[in-house]
Amino acid sequence: MSTPSPYRTAAPESDWTAARIAEAAAELVATEGLPPIVQAGHPALRTRAVPFDGQLDAELLDALVLLMRRTMHAAPGVGLAAPQIGLPLSLAVLEDTWAADEESARARDRVPLPFTAMLNPAYAPLGDGRAGFYEGCLSVRGYTAVVRRAAAVRAQWTAPDGSARSAEFSGWQARIVQHETDHLAGTLYLDRAEPRSLCANEQYTARWAQPTPERAARALGFSA
Repeated sequence: MSTPSPYRTAAPESDWTAARIAEAAAELVATEGLPPIVQAGHPALRTRAVPFDGQLDAELLDALVLLMRRTMHAAPGVGLAAPQIGLPLSLAVLEDTWAADEESARARDRVPLPFTAMLNPAYAPLGDGRAGFYEGCLSVRGYTAVVRRAAAVRAQWTAPDGSARSAEFSGWQARIVQHETDHLAGTLYLDRAEPRSLCANEQYTARWAQPTPERAARALGFSA
């Protein structure tokens, strides 16, 4: 029996051939404007992404990465996975340059994350530390919930230029890496959330928009 990898990876979806992936990607980049971000209930969000294995040539891949970055910025968000625009390919883009107030940034260990495009990303927790914070998703519009995630991870991925990359991430950067990599396995943040923490965005803004979720946990009856 082989030893399971500690990295959380996505298995292929056999219905998506290389030609079909290339055709769908070409249609996305050729369409005027930005693609819509699909919402929970769309099958693409519950499909295990196909690992990238040269299905797109360099020009098409670069165009797709640029399109995803523009779509992420317009949303706005700090990460976007290809399944969120209906393409079950193992590709995610991440970038966090939004200004955060000093108290929240300190509590959440949030520092800027430079733009990164990840093909076939995988991550493994570093240590036993975990942190719970409210997070949302561009594909679950209007809601937010507390998710306890590894406080630090080591990630490995392939860059669009074909080079192998690995890095350690902590705090909010680690949360973004985990959230986007989970998308590629057909997992939404709601699958990992504290159910009783779920709230509409307007309720979060009115009641629970503190740097940490302890107050919400006491009132709503969940573990922070």
